[in-house]
Amino acid sequence: MVAQPKSSAEIDEALPKLYSYIAALSNTSDSNLQDIAVQEYSALLRTSKSRQQFWQQRKETLSPLIDVLRNATGGKDSESTLYNGGSSAPSIRSTAESTIKIGGGVGLQLLYHILMAIWQLSFEGKLVGKGLDEEHDIIPLYSQLLRISPKEKTTRLLLGTLRNLLSSNKTTLMPAALPAKLPAVLSNLQTRHLTDQDLLEDLESLTGLMDEYTKTQTTFDEYATEVKSGHLRWSPPHKNADFWRENARRIIDEENGELCKKLAAIMSKDWQQDKNVLAIGANDVAALVKECPEKRVQLEKLGLKARVMGLMQDENESVRWESLRAVGEWLRYSFDQ
Repeated sequence: MVAQPKSSAEIDEALPKLYSYIAALSNTSDSNLQDIAVQEYSALLRTSKSRQQFWQQRKETLSPLIDVLRNATGGKDSESTLYNGGSSAPSIRSTAESTIKIGGGVGLQLLYHILMAIWQLSFEGKLVGKGLDEEHDIIPLYSQLLRISPKEKTTRLLLGTLRNLLSSNKTTLMPAALPAKLPAVLSNLQTRHLTDQDLLEDLESLTGLMDEYTKTQTTFDEYATEVKSGHLRWSPPHKNADFWRENARRIIDEENGELCKKLAAIMSKDWQQDKNVLAIGANDVAALVKECPEKRVQLEKLGLKARVMGLMQDENESVRWESLRAVGEWLRYSFDQ
C-alpha cells in the first residue's frame, strides 16, 4: 500500500513537536547526540516555513546552540578579550579533523553543524536579526568566533551568516559591529591565504558594508542609531566627555526629545540577561544632566530620575555605581537656576 503524502496542515502540526523532540536530544552533555540533533535541524531548515517555526521555538531550539558557541569562545569572559583586541585562538587538541576540539572542548564537527543551522536560519534575516541581537549579542559573538575559527569551512559559514544578518538589519545590527571590532577582524582575514570563493565573496561584501557604514557615521549618528536600536553597548560615545559636551543638548532637543524618550524606554526594562544596558543608560543620564542641568525637569518627566534612583539598589555593582553617579549629578543642581 502506497503511503499518502502528508498535507500541509499535517506538516504544520507535526513540525513543532518534531522540533521539541530534537531540542530535547540536543540539550544533553553527549556531544554525539548533540551533533545528531543539529544535523536533523539542518535537514529541516531548508524552507522558509520551517525556519520561521524554528525561530518561534527558539528558547528550546536555538538557545542551547548559542550556549555551545559561547562555550567555544571561552564563555562570557571572552568578551574582555574581544574588546581589548585579543586574537589568541583556543588550542587544537587533535590533528584528526573528526576529533578536533577547540575552546571548552567543543568539537569542530559539532561547531560546523551548529554554524550551518544558524546560517540557514539567517536567510530569514529580517525576522530574526533584532532578536539575535537583543537575546544573544550575535555580532560580538560571531566576531569572536571569526578570530578563533580553525577552518575555512567554519569561517565561510560565519561570514555568510553575518552578511545575511547585517545586510537586512543595518539600523539594528550595524551599531554593534564597531565596538565588536568587526572591521579589524575582517581586515585581518584579508591578510590570510584564503581560497574558498564563497568565503572570499562574503568577506568582500561584508568589508564593503562596513566601509559604507563607517564613512556615513558621525559620532552623533552612531549614538542615535544605537539608541534607536533599543540596545545599548559600551561603544565609544558613552565614555567620551567631548561627545557629551558637543551633543548632549542635541540629544535632548532633536526631534522633540525622541532620543531621550527612546533612552527612557530602554531603561524601563529589567534587562536581566544584560545588566550592562542599564549601567550604560545610567551613565548617559548622568552625562545629560551634567551638560544640560537646565533640562532636568524635561528628563525627570520622562521618568529618568526615578529610574536611576531605583537602580541604586540594583543587585549589579556596575548598575548601582552608574546610577549613583546619575543621581549625584541631579543633586548637584538641587535648586532651580
